[in-house]
Amino acid sequence: MIFLNIGSNLNSQKGSRIYNLSKSLDLINLEKIKIKKISKVYETPSYPNQRNPKFLNLCIEIETKYFPDELIKKFNLIEKKLNRTRGFKNEPRTCDIDLIDYNNKVINSEHIILPHPRAHLRNFVLFPLKEICPNWIHPVLNKKIDFLIKKLSLKLRNEITTFKERVIFRE
Repeated sequence: MIFLNIGSNLNSQKGSRIYNLSKSLDLINLEKIKIKKISKVYETPSYPNQRNPKFLNLCIEIETKYFPDELIKKFNLIEKKLNRTRGFKNEPRTCDIDLIDYNNKVINSEHIILPHPRAHLRNFVLFPLKEICPNWIHPVLNKKIDFLIKKLSLKLRNEITTFKERVIFRE
């Protein structure tokens, strides 16, 4: 199973944060990557600067023949199509696509670290991932997702909410 987390906290030239998430799914699908499951959309404060616009995030399960490094390149191009600019770390962005887990592989190279090195610390990754894969086990920590969620601070567990709008995606 391959899991991605997609986020947006800035409107793009073409639409809102929810539009950016929906469009990213369309662009992923155009790359001949099969989207198998899509979580609800979750909203969280921006980190570390909570004065920045709130983030919308979702998790998807995909099926693909692409290797992780090929996927990362495709995701960078999709982010660019959605007007993401790369400046400083944690800045607001129209689109952010992270590869969270690739078939439980553990990779630690110059260009890619899998599973995502901070996935187990992020409410906006764990909550939507639990929704689509409630039995997920972290490939390195060997801990169930429920355990990882319980390890989050009370603040992180309480500040995440489901967003009223859903993404629009048509295969």
